[in-house]
Amino acid sequence: MSDISLNIADFHWALQVMGTIDVGLVVVDRKYNVCLWNSFMQNYSGIGSESIMDKNLFEVCPSLPEDWLKAKLQTCAKLNTRGFSNWEDRPCVFEFKNYSPVSHGLTTMYQNMVITPLKSLTGEVSHLCIMLQDVSDIAKSKIHLRESNHQLSLISRMDGLTGLFNRAHWEKCLREEFDNLSVSCQSSSLVIFDIDYFKRVNDTYGHGVGDEVIRRTSAMLKKTARHSDFCGRYGGEEFTILLPDTTADQALYFAERLRKRIETTVVETEECRVQYTISLGVSEFTPSFSTYHEWLESADKALYQSKTSGRNQTSVYSEQVQSASVL
Repeated sequence: MSDISLNIADFHWALQVMGTIDVGLVVVDRKYNVCLWNSFMQNYSGIGSESIMDKNLFEVCPSLPEDWLKAKLQTCAKLNTRGFSNWEDRPCVFEFKNYSPVSHGLTTMYQNMVITPLKSLTGEVSHLCIMLQDVSDIAKSKIHLRESNHQLSLISRMDGLTGLFNRAHWEKCLREEFDNLSVSCQSSSLVIFDIDYFKRVNDTYGHGVGDEVIRRTSAMLKKTARHSDFCGRYGGEEFTILLPDTTADQALYFAERLRKRIETTVVETEECRVQYTISLGVSEFTPSFSTYHEWLESADKALYQSKTSGRNQTSVYSEQVQSASVL
C-alpha cells in the first residue's frame, strides 16, 4: 500500500513539473490526438488544455507544417528512436510570438524540437512526446554574429572609396578563374584601364575632386558591367575587370561602351567642372599563359599601347606579335 502511495505521490509531482517547466510539452497518441498540453504551450498558443485535450493536434493548430511533422512523428514511432529539428533548419514548428527582450527584433519564437517515442506497458510505441525549447535568444545572437561576419567579409573584400573589389580579392577571383580556364575550353577576357592625366586633376583641383572622379568612374563601370563580371580598383586610378565567358571582341565592345560613357561624363563641384577620359587594354585568355600574372601583364601591355598611342582609346593584346592593336 505504501508503494502505491509513493507512486501516486511521484506521479503527482511529476505532473506539476511537466506543467510548469519552461519548455513546451505535447503528448499525442498515434492518431495525433492530444493527451498532454502543458502550461508553456497554453501560454504561448493561447489555447487552453480544455480546448485541445483529446482533439486532433493538426485540426486545432492548422498553422503547423502538417506533412513535415507527421513524417517526423511516424519515423520516430516506426524506428522507436528520437527525432530532432533545429531552428537553423526550420526556425519554428509552432508559430508562437517572441516576447523575449533579449531577442528583440525576432517577431517569431525560434525553436528546437525533440520528439520522443513513448511505450505502453506492452512495449509498443503508443504515444509521442514533442518537446519545444525556446532558443530565440541563441538564434538572435547567432544571426547577429553571422550578419556581422558577413559585413566584415564584405568590408575585407571591398575598396572603401568605390565599393568595387579591392586588389587582393580581385586577384583571388582572377586566380580562381585562371585555374578553371586551365581545364576548360571557355573564353574569358581581362580589361585594364586607368584615368588619363589623373595626377593633373589632383594637382589642379585637389584630392577631393580626384576622389569624386574615381567614384564617378566606378559608378559608370558598375552601370556598364554585367552581374557576372568582377570589377576591381587595382590601385590609385587603375581599374580591372574580369569578364567570364567573353571573347576579346566582346570585351572590346564592353571597353568601348565604357570609354564613350566616361568621355561624356562631367564631374561638377561648386569650384570646378571636370571632363576626363580613360585608356584601356584588353586581353583574352589563351592556354599559352602559364600563370594568371602573365595574363594580367598582357592586358597591361595593351593598356600601355593605348597610352603611348594618344590615350582615350582601347587596345587589344595580340599574342602572335606580342603587342597590342589599337582601336
